[in-house]
Amino acid sequence: MNPGSALSAAWIVWLVSWLAAAGWSNPTVSRPGRHREIPYRVTVMIGTVLLFGWFPAYRSSQQLLWQTGNTLGWLMFATAVAGLLFTWWARITLGKLWSGDVTRKESHEVVDRGPYALVRHPIYTGIILASFATAVMAGTLTAFAGAAIMTFSWYIKARLEESFLRDQLGRENYDTYARRVPMLFPFLGK
Repeated sequence: MNPGSALSAAWIVWLVSWLAAAGWSNPTVSRPGRHREIPYRVTVMIGTVLLFGWFPAYRSSQQLLWQTGNTLGWLMFATAVAGLLFTWWARITLGKLWSGDVTRKESHEVVDRGPYALVRHPIYTGIILASFATAVMAGTLTAFAGAAIMTFSWYIKARLEESFLRDQLGRENYDTYARRVPMLFPFLGK
């Protein structure tokens, strides 16, 4: 197996396992209007299509910036897997409070342990890391554009989520957490 095939398999295993675990959560108590989720949903789809090259004539129209050899390929595979494992650590830490949508679950609280002590949105952080590792392995401007657009989409979703949770869980409670822990990137400020 080569690094590219291994990375594709890792993304597929992550996606299938992520979707399979979707039912493991508390009932939803409230959510913002669905229309507020459209911007991040559209941008994440665009980013995904660009990152993974799911459009006609992708290979023939893309200029490779570099060829990824085995050493760099396996390093990017390891980096992407680390990002995907970070998302699972976060999801397991959230337990039944997890949701793929912006919601408040029954018995919701501010979670500030595990990866949530490093960043407020570790699932998005892990996906961003895995996306950029995938872009490096692809070696195209289109893949980097996809990773950048996906990063922007996770930022949009994080902002919506934080605004909603401040209203739902108490501004002071959430703001205390936000002052201590950076949003998406550890060690880069709050």
